[in-house]
Amino acid sequence: MKTKIIAHRGASRLAPENTMPAFELAYKLGADAIETDVQLTKDNVPVIIHDEHVRRTTNGKGYIKNFTFQALQQLDAGSWFSQKYAGATIVSLDEFLQWIKPKSLYLNIELKNNKIDYTNIETIVYEKLRQYQLINRTILSTFNPASVKRTHELHPDINVALLTSRRNRYLVRDAKQLGATALHVKYRLLNQSLIDACHEENMPVRVYTINRSIRMQRCFTLESDGIFTDVPDLAIEQRKLFHTEQKH
Repeated sequence: MKTKIIAHRGASRLAPENTMPAFELAYKLGADAIETDVQLTKDNVPVIIHDEHVRRTTNGKGYIKNFTFQALQQLDAGSWFSQKYAGATIVSLDEFLQWIKPKSLYLNIELKNNKIDYTNIETIVYEKLRQYQLINRTILSTFNPASVKRTHELHPDINVALLTSRRNRYLVRDAKQLGATALHVKYRLLNQSLIDACHEENMPVRVYTINRSIRMQRCFTLESDGIFTDVPDLAIEQRKLFHTEQKH
């Protein structure tokens, strides 16, 4: 089994996270999938940014939910990373889906609703995916168990993953009861029994955020279904190495 390499917020060690340059680079490097984050603006436009606040990754201040999309577009989302990326903007989900549609990339959209439980975010994002005919290539994920349940009940035809960093001996059972079709876990939760329990239930298990070779190799050995990484180039190289060694 080949563990999928999922570019976490794009190739985010090499370009400003969650911007078009980071996504373009992940694609060029050969990632299997892209993971990104969605929040809602004041005028209910789904936009791609990890934090609820714009301070860390732009030259602005304030919460996403207090900006209109038009106002967000005025912010510089690249200079904080490097002057080379000055002028990069916060991307709308529409723009991103238009870009990804013709490419052979899978998509993981994390709904950022564990701190601010945005009204109807599940349906707003789902409808966009339906519009671009990307339901079958996408998994939605969230740390918010109520949102996993809502997504499953409202839109049973899309895959949804529970994200977690908490130890729980009944994790697989609990995730399944919510309606999750996959588990996305922090590396420290990874062990053979979790992988076996998930695979027994036909639930893919993917691990975040894996940036070191030794951890990548362990994920490949345990046959996790995917790893989220900021360095997809290193992960692809390590996966090749792993499969070459398996043959000898």
